[in-house]
Amino acid sequence: MEFKYEMPTKIFFGEEVVLKNKEVFATIGSKALIVTGRRSAKINGSYHDVSKALSSTGVDYLLFDEVEENPSLETIEKGSKIGKDNQVDFVIGIGGGSPMDAAKAIAVFIKNPDINMDNIFTSGKLDSIPVVAVATTSGTGSEVTQYSIVTSNKEKTKKNLGQSIFPKVAFLDSKYTYNLPYDITVNTAIDAFTHLVEGYLNTNSTPMSDIYGEKGFELFKYCFEKLVNKELDLEFRKKIMMASTMAGIQISQTGTSLPHGMGYPLTYFKDLPHGLANGVLTIEYLKSFKDKSKIEKMLKYLGLSELDQLEVIFNSLIDIKLDITLEEIIEYATKFASNKDKLKNHTEEISLEEIISIYSNSIGAK
Repeated sequence: MEFKYEMPTKIFFGEEVVLKNKEVFATIGSKALIVTGRRSAKINGSYHDVSKALSSTGVDYLLFDEVEENPSLETIEKGSKIGKDNQVDFVIGIGGGSPMDAAKAIAVFIKNPDINMDNIFTSGKLDSIPVVAVATTSGTGSEVTQYSIVTSNKEKTKKNLGQSIFPKVAFLDSKYTYNLPYDITVNTAIDAFTHLVEGYLNTNSTPMSDIYGEKGFELFKYCFEKLVNKELDLEFRKKIMMASTMAGIQISQTGTSLPHGMGYPLTYFKDLPHGLANGVLTIEYLKSFKDKSKIEKMLKYLGLSELDQLEVIFNSLIDIKLDITLEEIIEYATKFASNKDKLKNHTEEISLEEIISIYSNSIGAK
């Protein structure tokens, strides 16, 4: 048996962890750039807690609250300019995947003044200034991964920045998710579940990474029942955040697989939320496997006996009708199939025709 495992992020999980551990901020730096979206961090109390913790420990800070969903490189450049001009020495990302991913990218741009949107993908490996992540959704796992997914309008796609940017510290308090609407809760939960699935059924999976996947599936046995019945109580919020974190730790070791790569054009061109873009493809992706032995193992952890039962759960949570043509599907599939880097995490050989079939059977075509 041989594998490598790296998880450098220190995790604080529980109630009021930001204020209970406020001294951590002062050990990281003296001036922070807070990166977040326009509204949600202010509404759910996370920005209040972070700003209070910083002020009480003597850490200066600035706010950049212009991160959009699926953050663009243009936004990254804008935020990094503010950070550079004000000589911040660390970045705090507050929010779901978009603000946390933006914070990571901004931290790279601040550390490397010659980097911009035109040369970031050809720059080689780069360092960043430290990043702190405060998660306010349960799905992305970005608080414990090295990935930063950004939107390249030049290439008309979402893609990984290509750098390894583990947050130095992650604060996870489910109270920030208490008032998330049902649809966003579902979208983000589905994202977390697809992380578990794609990390588990992965060429890079190891006994160490599978520990997190299997425990995550056990938690989803509970969480799926709560989601289907719309019983989003406080215990559910804690468990879905834990499942999301475990899924993030797993994919930090393995990467994702087909649904994530195939889902990016559905988000970029069809405005389908990221979690749903992955989720709508997941059942057909699972059906495409020739060897279903590990899928059967996964189903046991979920308390299910067959894949059809998981499909029933997905159908009750996801109802998507996309205006998409067969020509668009073929275009997306052809581009995806031509990128061997996107296929290498899949454990079986898969043809262009099979990729087209996953798309078509999942979302149909006019």
